[in-house]
Amino acid sequence: MAMLQNPRLLFIAIAIAAVSLLGAAFFLEHQMGLVPCPLCMMQRIWVGIVGIAALIAAVWGGGYRVAAAGVTVAALIGSGFSLRQLWLQSLPADQVPACGPDLYYMVEVFPLSEVLLAMTVGTGDCAEVHPVFGLSIPAWVLMAFVAFIVAAVLAWRGTNTVRAR
Repeated sequence: MAMLQNPRLLFIAIAIAAVSLLGAAFFLEHQMGLVPCPLCMMQRIWVGIVGIAALIAAVWGGGYRVAAAGVTVAALIGSGFSLRQLWLQSLPADQVPACGPDLYYMVEVFPLSEVLLAMTVGTGDCAEVHPVFGLSIPAWVLMAFVAFIVAAVLAWRGTNTVRAR
């Protein structure tokens, strides 16, 4: 229970969770052969931003309210990309957008503006469902973003406890 009142421990937990999620993503990509779609890469970026913000707060040992706000904003943005991918996955097959080349090819050949558009809007590749323990990967990532937000709110509230001591 003390952890829920200690912002530093909460930020350490968030950072560890973010690193674990990124590790799982790299495992799925490099060991299981799942090539990430553009929306998957955006979710990875925002998980990384959450982890960096939490790590800075944990190491720095101050600015917990700013860090909590940063984690919350990053998790909300990442949640938007997870929701977008879940929406694409829920579309009937005839309404799914056309598939494009994989992201690695796009980065090498296409202009940056087209790569960023694909990463924000998604492609037909993003509609493929790869279940892990019964849920699609963006559903798991969305749950992680929600957990990050809850932990950031607890850290924000815990700053009152730290000051009172």
